[in-house]
Amino acid sequence: MEVMEQKIKSLIQKDPKQCISYATFIQTALYDNEAGYYMKEKQKIGKSGDFYTSTNVHGIFAKVIAKAFIEVFEKESISKVICEIGAGTGKFAATVLEEIKHTNEALFHELTYIIIESSPYHRKEQQKILPMEKVMQFASLEEAKVSKPNMNGIIFSNELFDAFPVHVVEQGDLLEEIFVSLNEEGKLMETKEVCTDDKILKWLKIYYGKLNNGQRLEIPLAMTSYMADLCDWLDKGTIFTIDYGYTNAEWGQRQHRNGSLRGFSNHTLIDNPLTTPGEMDLTTHIHFDALKEVGQNQGLKNVLFLPQDQFLLAAGILTYLQNNANTDPFSPISRQNRAIRQFITAGGISSSFRVLVQSKKMNQEEKWSFVKNANSY
Repeated sequence: MEVMEQKIKSLIQKDPKQCISYATFIQTALYDNEAGYYMKEKQKIGKSGDFYTSTNVHGIFAKVIAKAFIEVFEKESISKVICEIGAGTGKFAATVLEEIKHTNEALFHELTYIIIESSPYHRKEQQKILPMEKVMQFASLEEAKVSKPNMNGIIFSNELFDAFPVHVVEQGDLLEEIFVSLNEEGKLMETKEVCTDDKILKWLKIYYGKLNNGQRLEIPLAMTSYMADLCDWLDKGTIFTIDYGYTNAEWGQRQHRNGSLRGFSNHTLIDNPLTTPGEMDLTTHIHFDALKEVGQNQGLKNVLFLPQDQFLLAAGILTYLQNNANTDPFSPISRQNRAIRQFITAGGISSSFRVLVQSKKMNQEEKWSFVKNANSY
């Protein structure tokens, strides 16, 4: 029996109700120090991994976002600090640092790049490609706070919150929570109990409301708690969040009534999240309205919320298109031009992603070119 499967079965058997919440299941399957998916010494991102991110498609993604970061630093009186949470392989950070050095060397010399990364494997991978004299690595937000009690600058994440643990509820005659238990053969299965968790009920009251009959929904207690901590840590600056997710109105649509929790293995979507725990990525669409509300409650302003392709256009991705006389489809210019089209084509890689930009104690947001351009569409 796999180590992870045994760990989860042990958690279930030790529980008085012989079941665990989906949040406990996901936390264990992804983040257990010994056998969690993200903690393993194996490649997870890219061609030989289980999933792609925008960063792995082409460096143009990071270049365009670096351009936006540079403008924020130039127009606002904030510390020259970028904090990336969940930096994965470090490719995004490497490209951002290269682009800033190439574009504004004085800013580069002032800059500190903080990475918060829970995976020891990914921290090692980052050290191989990053100029570590510019980088500070931390395993958690709590660890970063010890070194830097107040954050002043830019906070960035790409596909962070979609991997956070969630509880799962379903609306029948009563609201029920979905738990993970064992069947007679000792295999993992779902079971339902009337939802009595005050934290879940309070979350729904504050951030969502009543579910439709038959609707299943993930409840991201960990996400809203982490976002509140992040907003509290940020004294002055901007938060860029890129992820796939829905608004409350979209969650209520019929096509989303079964929720969004699923697995990814070898670039294949796995509908049943209980298969092969610890061996595949687990992910959910995030609640953007909840993220916005957490920020607003802690003094942040919602500056922009739009699809990723529109954000990249507003931030100037088309300025990176180059005339290309080279007929080689694999030349650097051909590759970059092709990637730009991938990022802005309807139904392309950007179609599932949204960008949320929030700010705190800033006063020039309407002058940022990507905000002006976005608002003119």
